[in-house]
Amino acid sequence: MTSTDSTSLSTEAADVPDATGGGAVDRPAGGGAAGRAAAGAGDRRRWFALAIVMTAAFMDLVDVTIVNIAIPSIQRDEGASFGQIQWITAGYALAFAAGLITGGRLGDIHGRKRLFLIGVGGFTLASALCGFAANPEMLVASRILQGAMAAMMVPQVLSIVHATFPAHERGKVFGLFGAVVGLGAVSGPLLGALLTEWNLFGLEWRPIFLINLPVGVVAFLLGRRFITESKAPRALRLDLVGVALVTLGLLMLLYPLTRGRELGWPLWGYLSMAGAPVVFAALVAYERRKAARDGSPLVELSLFRVKSFAAGIAVQTVFGIGLGVFFLVWTLYMQVGLGWSALRAGLTGVPFSIAVSVAAGMSVQKLVPRFGRKVLQAGALLMTAGVLVYIAEAHRYGTSIASWQMALPLVIMGVGMGLIVAPLTDAVLSEVPREHSGSASGLINTVQQMGNALGLGLVSVVFFGEIDDRLAPAAVGPAFVHAFQHALGWVAAVLAVIFLLMFALPKRPAQHVEGAEAESPAGAETPEERVLVS
Repeated sequence: MTSTDSTSLSTEAADVPDATGGGAVDRPAGGGAAGRAAAGAGDRRRWFALAIVMTAAFMDLVDVTIVNIAIPSIQRDEGASFGQIQWITAGYALAFAAGLITGGRLGDIHGRKRLFLIGVGGFTLASALCGFAANPEMLVASRILQGAMAAMMVPQVLSIVHATFPAHERGKVFGLFGAVVGLGAVSGPLLGALLTEWNLFGLEWRPIFLINLPVGVVAFLLGRRFITESKAPRALRLDLVGVALVTLGLLMLLYPLTRGRELGWPLWGYLSMAGAPVVFAALVAYERRKAARDGSPLVELSLFRVKSFAAGIAVQTVFGIGLGVFFLVWTLYMQVGLGWSALRAGLTGVPFSIAVSVAAGMSVQKLVPRFGRKVLQAGALLMTAGVLVYIAEAHRYGTSIASWQMALPLVIMGVGMGLIVAPLTDAVLSEVPREHSGSASGLINTVQQMGNALGLGLVSVVFFGEIDDRLAPAAVGPAFVHAFQHALGWVAAVLAVIFLLMFALPKRPAQHVEGAEAESPAGAETPEERVLVS
């Protein structure tokens, strides 16, 4: 819906603050029964909008996890090299990371609903290209396009939530978001395993991408109807120089890291990685000047003066590294090292996924309000313990390990991850000014995806670096088991760093302090909190 649609309301006549303290809502200027009925309809409308954006987030999450479980099948059917396998996952993460800040800012400028719909449409088209890819090169290119479109779509999810729901309701909403994360973690591997095993219409692994088509079309059509447009309350401009510097810095860091082992670690790769921090330093200097000059920087550096945001960004980055390493090597360990089918590997991960979902749903609404930061730190310790138990189990049973013997460490890890994912997002965004919600959301997702891509790149070092290039068939299993244990040692170290970083998070989430303001008069809402409604 654009500002010229016949259903649009005049912002001067009808944009009034929500009585709960949230943003402006579509409401007739008159009062009485008609006003109450319209308010009820507006409330239903925003919950429909929430369901739609959550569906898009679910689609993106499932797409990541569904691909991981199908990677060995893609390798066999397409003859892809290990380097191309990394790029099927890392290419998506790299394009996602490089475009997320831009996507968030474009949503602030041109409208979050508009960018969300563009992202959903582009993601659906890219999924079709992935599904019909003729060779590994086309699949990698299509995955990069898919990541770029996801970068337009995903930042709008949290921005729309942040702009639509008042502070005292966001805890419940982020709890739902955590449950969706858990559901995606459950559904992705299992759905990927089933679609790969079923070999529908002789398409092998391709249905894992094609399944996005009907979901994307429905999300696009319903999104046009139910999502209300919102923008930053003051005019912003896209920072093209900032976009170029962010993209260049990420490419200089991640491309040589991902391809280094395959190319024999050339000198230019080391020089490129060493130059990446210089590019990021130039980005910071430029963004400071840009903010002082016209107030429209790509990266809102003032956000880093918010302690909860800065600490959360650091945790998100390191957390992404750990997850990037774990999920790829876990898949390769089960399907290549142990020789399991995709279905068996997918079913093995179900206890982990259920544990994530249950713990994520409980953490925001039940545990964090009572115990605060300790919940996130307990999650980091549980994940570390689960990883260490997994290492011990893999060492004890070797290639004869059974799925049920993996259940204990996976449940421990899943509970730990669930205690982190949902409340961490809440903690990072809780004190962010609403006018910068798009930029902040883009930064949150960017650093996690940057960490994820960095972790995927590190797989070349911590996993493939432990495996000889030429292995006899009988040596493949033991070599992969050893490499898996080595990689998990690094994951445990990363989680220990996360635990220490969490000491910089607020002891109590600001979200629940903010919620107390819900009882203040509606007219007390600040101009910065209002959103433009079409």
